[in-house]
Amino acid sequence: MEAPEELKSGDFTAATEPFRLFEEWFAEARESEPNDPNAMALSTVDADGLPDVRMVLLNARDERGFVFFTNTGSAKGRELAAVPKAAVVFHWKSLRRQIRVRGLVETVSEAEADAYFATRPRLSQIGAWASQQSRPLEGRFALEGAIAKVTAQYALGTVPRPPHWTGFRIRPVQIEFWHDRPFRLHDRILFRREAPDEGEWARTRLYP
Repeated sequence: MEAPEELKSGDFTAATEPFRLFEEWFAEARESEPNDPNAMALSTVDADGLPDVRMVLLNARDERGFVFFTNTGSAKGRELAAVPKAAVVFHWKSLRRQIRVRGLVETVSEAEADAYFATRPRLSQIGAWASQQSRPLEGRFALEGAIAKVTAQYALGTVPRPPHWTGFRIRPVQIEFWHDRPFRLHDRILFRREAPDEGEWARTRLYP
């Protein structure tokens, strides 16, 4: 007996390459999500191997991988320096879809970091200098004081990129696409390769 129409696979299950499919889904998410369609949950591990997860924003992507920017002294910055591996999840509730990415992590080039920092609002640039991200803060007044100090320091001209602020690129070895279906009979497609930038993607359909 043929499955009901609403349980049939979507066209995405026949995709043979994950980056193009990501772009298609991301474009739809930008149209449907009310806030931050580029938000993703980033998972790292600390020195004890304890997982750590937080929401960050995807700032750039291409066939090399997925890029976000942060203070290298932050918890995630320190954890990635020690264990340069990560996983992220995009969840688009309006579309009932998610994408999981796992891979190795590298620091972006100085030129890439400079170029992106230059696009940030000036107050965000100042905040990158003022915030000792993830460190203890004795009170809001201390942060506001640090912001005032940096604002005065760079009252004129451009704000340079702090040496402790850069981007990390997740170079995927696995990308999984998940689409909700009725009765939890979801569609899942996993793309996998042995190493970043090496070989063809192997595609496997997974049980829900």
